[in-house]
Amino acid sequence: MTITDFYDFCLAKKGVTEHFPFDEDTLVFKVGGKMFALSSLSEWEKGSPSMNLKCDPERALELRAEYDGINPGFHMSKVHWNTITVNSDVPVKLLRELITHSYELIFNSLTKKLQAEILQKDN
Repeated sequence: MTITDFYDFCLAKKGVTEHFPFDEDTLVFKVGGKMFALSSLSEWEKGSPSMNLKCDPERALELRAEYDGINPGFHMSKVHWNTITVNSDVPVKLLRELITHSYELIFNSLTKKLQAEILQKDN
């Protein structure tokens, strides 16, 4: 996966916006004002990209046991976030599934009113 693939995949989801709330390096994708994915641009440039994604706690533990490239979230809640090393033993198909899973966890946590506004806006 390239940075362009990551960027395009995240932005293609309904209601997604991009931000740099922490610094000029950390790209954050949000839906409904809540983060679902973040990544360091400089790490992509260095050839050691990773991303932080929200994950169901039980699934997070299973994934960490199965893949060396999935670890507890760096600078995040270790229960709810994973740091995934891109281009490691984590297949691109699974990476896309985990981005979607993170997005859906956040989207589903939004109020029904906000969910409806996001879905309406993108139609």
